[in-house]
Amino acid sequence: MSDSMTDGGGCTRRRAAVTEAEVEALVRGICFKTGPPRRLGVEVEWLVHELRQPQLPVTPGRLEAAYASLRTVSLGSALTVEPGGQLELSSPPADSLMECVHTVSADLDAVRAVLAGDGLALAGFGHDPWHVPRRFLREPRYDAMEACLDRTGPAGRHMMCASASVQVCLDAGYEEPGPLGHGRRWWLAHHLGAVLVAAFANSPLVGRRPTGWRSTRQLLWARIGAGRAGAPPPDGEPRASWVRHVLDAPVMCVRGKNAPWEVPDGLTFREWTRSHSPRPPTRADLDYHLTTLFPPVRPRGHLELRMIDAQPGDDGWIVPLAVTAALFDDPQAAETAHRAVLPLAERALPRPAPHNPLWTDAARHGPADPGLRAAAVACFTAALEALPRLGATTAVTDAVAAYLNRYVARGRCPADDLLDRSRAGDGRAPGRKDIRT
Repeated sequence: MSDSMTDGGGCTRRRAAVTEAEVEALVRGICFKTGPPRRLGVEVEWLVHELRQPQLPVTPGRLEAAYASLRTVSLGSALTVEPGGQLELSSPPADSLMECVHTVSADLDAVRAVLAGDGLALAGFGHDPWHVPRRFLREPRYDAMEACLDRTGPAGRHMMCASASVQVCLDAGYEEPGPLGHGRRWWLAHHLGAVLVAAFANSPLVGRRPTGWRSTRQLLWARIGAGRAGAPPPDGEPRASWVRHVLDAPVMCVRGKNAPWEVPDGLTFREWTRSHSPRPPTRADLDYHLTTLFPPVRPRGHLELRMIDAQPGDDGWIVPLAVTAALFDDPQAAETAHRAVLPLAERALPRPAPHNPLWTDAARHGPADPGLRAAAVACFTAALEALPRLGATTAVTDAVAAYLNRYVARGRCPADDLLDRSRAGDGRAPGRKDIRT
């Protein structure tokens, strides 16, 4: 999905100091672009490993050479490299589910062909099951991020360098109330999000050993702190809640002309607008600050759902994309999803996502948790009924049905496959039948 942060205001405006009141107005204006839900996007992150022996680490030199080759390939999606060398494809906004699927599938085929020529392959795990986190990119942004996140422990380095996800991007919804209204979609995203964590959990191993969590990735995100990775309370008015969260979130760094950038400890953006120290904050600083907040649902004009682990199989990412799109963009399925997660809402108290018992249970137990399993079955069933109305092909609906039967209905998730292989002493990457559209 396109970034909503640019407004054509020009360089002078972006260099001028912003006041607290101006920040409130700017964030209110850019975080929720309301209207009919029409567009859809997906960001798919992948670990990159040896084609024949994925448990062997890839040298930085080989990664750099492969990525140089990829930069010459024409893609419909934006291709970026994450701090640990993970690859991310970000689709352009699509007018339909199948348009999004076809664009990203074609791009992934092209990427895989280039990587295979270098003896490399993409692997879908929420967290690298074999290797310790290591930095691939050496840039001031990531130097500052590492220094900031190290204050809360090692989870930040795992998040930066060893995690991967499927992020689904949806329009914010109508201004008016209703199943597709932006207030309802905001609330649903934070409660259905726990169901998505559970159903698609795929990161139970670190250093080849079970962690006790189905989604270790989600655990690690929660551990980098509520100010950085937490969400505001979902029951309030979305714009007001997000504005408060942005202002009260800690500043990750104050950028300068030269590295290293200053990494303040405990300075919130609200305090920065009031103190003007170490220098007055600008509109560009606000834009940057918003990119350093990693809540499970991030409003960027559209809603970016960030809680789903990367999935196994070449086309495993299509199932969470299809299920999420159906549950948000089909009015009947959205209403069913809302009813399905209502019994879970009490478990989400008293803290917002992901730092509450509901999200903790989702990350630890996956759909083995009875309440999450019941909600997931209801939501997947509703999605299956809705997908033909969204123009999904038989291959996509069959893949969702197969996932429901193989995993969700049985209280299992891809993490359980990894754990089964681990107990059997099989260190190879698990596979799953590909989806072909």
